[in-house]
Amino acid sequence: NEFCERFSYYGMRAVLVLYFKYFLQWDEDLATSIYHTFVALCYLTPILGAIVADSWLGKFKTIIYLSIVYTIGQVAMAVSAVHDITDSNRDGTPDNMTFHVALSMVGLFLIALGTGGIKPCVAAFGGDQFSEHQDKQRRTFFSVFYLCINGGSLLSTIITPILRGQECGIYSQQKCYSLAFGVPAALMVVALVVFIVGSGMYYKAEPEGNIMLDVCKCIGFAIKNRYRHRSNQYPRRQHWMDWAEEKYDKLLIAQIKMVLKVLFLYIPLPMFWTLFDQKGSRWTLQATTMNGYFGTLVIQPDQMQTFNPILILTLVPIMDSVIYPLIKKCGFNFTPLKRMTVGMFLAAMAFVCAALVQVEIDKTLPVFPSASQSQLKLLNMGSSAVTVNLPGNEPLTLNAAQASDKYFTFETETIIVSVGSPVMTQTIFLKRKSRQTLLIPSVISDEWLLVMDLGLIEPFYYSTYSTIKNGETKFSLLSGSQSCEYIKDFGFGGSYTFFIPRTFVFGPNCQDSITVVEDIEPNSVHMALQIPQYFFITAGEVMFSVTGLEFSYSQAPSNMKAVLQAGWLFTVAIGNFIVLIVAEIAKLPNKWAEYVLFASLLVLVCIIFSTMAYFYTYIDPSEIEDQFSKKVDDDEDDKDKREKTEIKMVRRDSAESDDDSYKQSNM
Repeated sequence: NEFCERFSYYGMRAVLVLYFKYFLQWDEDLATSIYHTFVALCYLTPILGAIVADSWLGKFKTIIYLSIVYTIGQVAMAVSAVHDITDSNRDGTPDNMTFHVALSMVGLFLIALGTGGIKPCVAAFGGDQFSEHQDKQRRTFFSVFYLCINGGSLLSTIITPILRGQECGIYSQQKCYSLAFGVPAALMVVALVVFIVGSGMYYKAEPEGNIMLDVCKCIGFAIKNRYRHRSNQYPRRQHWMDWAEEKYDKLLIAQIKMVLKVLFLYIPLPMFWTLFDQKGSRWTLQATTMNGYFGTLVIQPDQMQTFNPILILTLVPIMDSVIYPLIKKCGFNFTPLKRMTVGMFLAAMAFVCAALVQVEIDKTLPVFPSASQSQLKLLNMGSSAVTVNLPGNEPLTLNAAQASDKYFTFETETIIVSVGSPVMTQTIFLKRKSRQTLLIPSVISDEWLLVMDLGLIEPFYYSTYSTIKNGETKFSLLSGSQSCEYIKDFGFGGSYTFFIPRTFVFGPNCQDSITVVEDIEPNSVHMALQIPQYFFITAGEVMFSVTGLEFSYSQAPSNMKAVLQAGWLFTVAIGNFIVLIVAEIAKLPNKWAEYVLFASLLVLVCIIFSTMAYFYTYIDPSEIEDQFSKKVDDDEDDKDKREKTEIKMVRRDSAESDDDSYKQSNM
């Protein structure tokens, strides 16, 4: 069940940002914002799931009901990615994008509710199946359980990008996002069915009330009581939580104090998650501008996320068995909070690496027109060379069936172009913030075509751009019974125009007369350059996240470990909201500058956290709880002694009254 659920979640999430950009046609900023909003909701809903399970439905029913919600959400996402539903003109593009956006947003909300709601229940429900004397079996279960989590995550980030890269459709073939979402949806159905089938084998504990609600009520009462007694006439108390003593048990108050002490340390932690979760958004979008050829193996941009689970499975045992013992032997007290500080610093280093990679990418990317500019490329459609004069540029000679080497940039919307001898002039109206191609006909006096986008192609005309899969592609040119095959190897991110001249003749060497114009160079910066940033972010995760969970568990009272777990998940949600805030406020034109900004913010937060950690005193919650238990036992012993003394005195009084009734007294 856990393997299928994690495959479903991470598989869908791996391709999500590319679905936003390429299917829904959103820009990178909007795609990133919605992605992080979704992730934030996934880490907010566990609080709701824990309350529902502990206070109302119990873990079993909560898992069942929210898994159904989860499954419906996954199915909705798969249906939203079927372009043929609204593609009435069958051109491969949905005609009613509102339908697809609305259905995908509903699907994501249901997925966030489902995956977050069952998150605090599944592991705990598994642990409930073992009795107190089955420690060995319980440890084995959790080992297999976490192996399934990592296995599902690893396989899904490999498989779903491959599914997305396939082409599917009823009327037109497009990237198969519906399959990439459909397989996780099917696995979620399998997970639900398997879990229900085993129903008769489970021990189902009844809900016993939610400790989180008790904690919130106690804190609320302390604040309210302190506000009521805010005047100076009331004596001050050692801690503000002591104002709850009138209503709540001292042990509960002491436990809440321990929890609040750790929660205070959590305040800087969201900044780590702000950087960490961008590997699924900004880093994936960065990979779309890179070369994914690893020898004969082709890596899709969203498959780069696979390095994270692979490195986790590698680094966790290395850290535990080699790095930490080695540091200890060197005499350095590498406490959990120090490890977390180093983990935050490593995450900042990962974003410095990402910024350096982005600088290299920017060197190879074409310069597109700004909002006030237009760009123009020239294409000679004739069979003889022509000389073209463009305003502000040197005269340019274009051979027959040739294009200009570059795009010319203009600040005005209207330009005058002169061609040939005698000179023929044309007034061209350009569209701002766009790249356009001017087709110069063989007969200069004929109509000049200005095209935004370069099937059956009419003579002296053009087709729209077609999206081609990277790698070797074969084209067939057909005219009646005659045919010509043309083979071209395409790289990631390239854009080309193929020119078939009027002198084209079918034959064995027909492909030699076809002219290829490279509008945009293929991606040349290799995806392997992202590996260092994935290494640093994963090393940071192992030192920060794994250690943080261990620290939280060790510092939490026995009955409030779920409260700190909820607090930990809440920091993840806040971290994803910070991405939205910083990205919207900063509005930096260069992505590398945004990466540097995030790295700088985390370094600043790292310094603050290290200062807080320096003044933190580690505690043993069980010892504190035992002190209160001992105090209660002592109080009960004192009470028993007082009761026994009173009984003796009453008995003595009764004995004396038989002889001397006049000496009776009330005590």
